Amino acid sequence: MKPKHRATTTNLRGIRERIASHAFRMSFAVYASVVLTACEQNSFVQPPPPKVDAGLPVQRTITRYLAATGNTAPFKSVDLVARVQGVLQTINYEDGAFVKEGTTLFTVEPETYKLKLEQAQAAEAGAQASLKQAEADYARQATLVGKQFASQATLDQSTSNRDNAQANLQQAQVNTKIAAVNYGYTNVVAPFDGIVSAHLVSVGELVGVSSPTQLASIVQLDPIYVNFNVNEQDVLRIRAAAVRKGLTSKDLKEVPIEVGLQTETGYPHTGKLDYAAPTINQSTGTLAVRGLLQNAERVLLPGYYVRVRVPLDQQQNALLVPDVALGSDQAGRYLLVVNSENVIQQRKVQTGPLEGDLRVIESGLQADDRVVIAGLLRAIPGQKVDPQLQKIEQPSASAK
Repeated sequence: MKPKHRATTTNLRGIRERIASHAFRMSFAVYASVVLTACEQNSFVQPPPPKVDAGLPVQRTITRYLAATGNTAPFKSVDLVARVQGVLQTINYEDGAFVKEGTTLFTVEPETYKLKLEQAQAAEAGAQASLKQAEADYARQATLVGKQFASQATLDQSTSNRDNAQANLQQAQVNTKIAAVNYGYTNVVAPFDGIVSAHLVSVGELVGVSSPTQLASIVQLDPIYVNFNVNEQDVLRIRAAAVRKGLTSKDLKEVPIEVGLQTETGYPHTGKLDYAAPTINQSTGTLAVRGLLQNAERVLLPGYYVRVRVPLDQQQNALLVPDVALGSDQAGRYLLVVNSENVIQQRKVQTGPLEGDLRVIESGLQADDRVVIAGLLRAIPGQKVDPQLQKIEQPSASAK
């Protein structure tokens, strides 16, 4: 009986092994099927090209300017001084006030000089009387000599007395004029319309003792000068443009200039060129130029640091793009352009002045080029994009 039991056990073990082997093959087939199905479902799909905004450059006529920096200077500036010696009696204005030409600002002890004027006038009257008497005596002696009732020596003496009397009168008249001038100097008046600075002396001080004493200053602010320098290269360019247009030096004084303060937008103040130095400064290589501006509201004060631009000529059909569309690297400025196959190209360009928010492109760009103006981070040179054509009127707020 034992051998039979052993055979049965062996058969059961074989059956179990066959069942396990079959189950393994079934599991492997299911796993392989799942893996193959997953591979078929996860196959790579090419993403669509990124969208970017692109636009054709703006074409319009622009004015080319010569830009510079300068400083404002007063049209007139004078130190008010005491030209006669005396005690300062009155100050007839408020510090910083605007005064009209001829306004009396200071009075310097006028009584003394008034008396000196009266003294000179009295001496002049005496000289006139002496001359009148000398002329009468000369006429009488000349008549007597003609009738041979007096000698020639007497007539010569009379002639000498008359001539001396004339000279004394002339001296007296000069003294009267000098006394009148000094008396006039006792009133220090405004030589022109302007603003007077704070007074530098006080009432009761003795002024003009050994030299003229400065009492204050007066400055005329309307109109006002703007001084700036032009480099030699720009001077050559300006002169060449003037020759092309047939302008003379007189015509150049009619060239407008525009001025803006550092806190102002644009160039709200306008005027005209007033002066250009005849020679280039060899140490700086620049030409000194001056403009003249009306300043009725006295917005501009002497000494301001200002921006200046002068229109030179006009360029037809200039190409402009939003300034934010420009990039830069070690080689310079560039634009991203979409070619005919919708592939991004990096285009090196030469830039010009800024016109509002648009930048003038001097070279490197064509009128039919599609320039990327938004979505710049998605525009990679050499890769395809989906350009969305936009009209460039105002630049994009920012490059995305």
